[in-house]
Amino acid sequence: MTATATFALATAALVVGGAIGFLLAKAGSVVPGGKPTGPTAADLLGRFVRSSNNGVLLLNRFGDLVLHNRSAESLGLVKANQADVRARKAAEHVVATGEPLEIDLSPLEVRGRKPEAVLGEVRPLGDGFTVVEAVDHSEAVRLEATRRDFVANVSHELKTPVGGIALLSEAVLDAVDDPDEVRRFGEKILRESTRLGKLVTELIALSRLQGAERLPELTEVAIDAVVAEALGRTRLAAESAEITVTTDAPTGLFVEGDRTLLVTALSNLLENAVAYSHRGSPVSISRRLAGSFVEIAVTDRGIGIAEDEQERVFERFYRADKARSRATGGTGLGLAIVKHVAANHGGEVGLWSSQGVGSTFTLRIPAHTADGDGAIPAEEDAPARERTARGKAEPRVAVTKQAKPGTPGTTAAESRSQGPEPGGTP
Repeated sequence: MTATATFALATAALVVGGAIGFLLAKAGSVVPGGKPTGPTAADLLGRFVRSSNNGVLLLNRFGDLVLHNRSAESLGLVKANQADVRARKAAEHVVATGEPLEIDLSPLEVRGRKPEAVLGEVRPLGDGFTVVEAVDHSEAVRLEATRRDFVANVSHELKTPVGGIALLSEAVLDAVDDPDEVRRFGEKILRESTRLGKLVTELIALSRLQGAERLPELTEVAIDAVVAEALGRTRLAAESAEITVTTDAPTGLFVEGDRTLLVTALSNLLENAVAYSHRGSPVSISRRLAGSFVEIAVTDRGIGIAEDEQERVFERFYRADKARSRATGGTGLGLAIVKHVAANHGGEVGLWSSQGVGSTFTLRIPAHTADGDGAIPAEEDAPARERTARGKAEPRVAVTKQAKPGTPGTTAAESRSQGPEPGGTP
């Protein structure tokens, strides 16, 4: 056999071997019935549509619903297995023109936290079929509305003291020859400038708490020291209103937190209690360990808060009694700061209130445990550990419905926060 023939035979054997190997490899992915294993492209496409966060509708040339996912239902685009009328009309237009079309599919009636800003795009698929893809922009709309309200509120709150200072300064210039009038206007200027400074300080603090700056590392903080410092900050205001602030005995409890922020939060609660209490009425502070949390409750016998306003008192610049808040120099930011301090510590703030009876605000902060590493055991409160680790948690407010302490069906913490304990200080 010549060299040429030998080379040709080897080449042929190589080609045949490669072909056999390819067929064997292909046969490995085929079941005996002849069908490939695993999902088909159509199955994967169906899974993609069903798992999409966007609402997806597939309509035929008559506007009938062929396919949709759960997101489309949650956005209100499908009801009783019928597509939204606006989507159907848009689909007819797209079939006629062959051009994509953007439409507003926002719910006509918005209730609660349901979607309120839904934008859709209708695209032709050929043969009379169209696809509608809808995206929920509600959160962005809410954030923009919050930003606008915040800017408007800040502008108004800053304008009031600045305008007052300007007018009072003019009055001082006009009364330059009258020392008594100069003193009187000077005291008012000082009061307005103090209020302005407090407002700016609280705005900066709230901005930091909402994520503008990284929070400091949490350390072991003695609750008794926090209570003592907060009492010192509010003593002058309480004495001016002839209000006695009483406390329970020191507990020796510790929490994981930032002392400065905790003192600020408790001081705000005390100032709020003093500001909204009747002259000469009592205010009390109590503290206790409840599970893996330390609870600090501030109770007053003041004017109370209407039930329909209790959720809103933690909003920025919201005042239950605007006239009283203005008279006491309140900024409307104190309780908002308390809410965010609690959230950034992995805790929450609770409220019980009844008009004409008083209010109890309860600050709940994860406790420091003496188990060697100063951390909360994971099995005791994993959610608290997770919230604290994240640092920037969603603020939580627990509003307790009006009921007498010890009402059946309430927890110990709820019973504690439902007003003054019988036979004790408020």
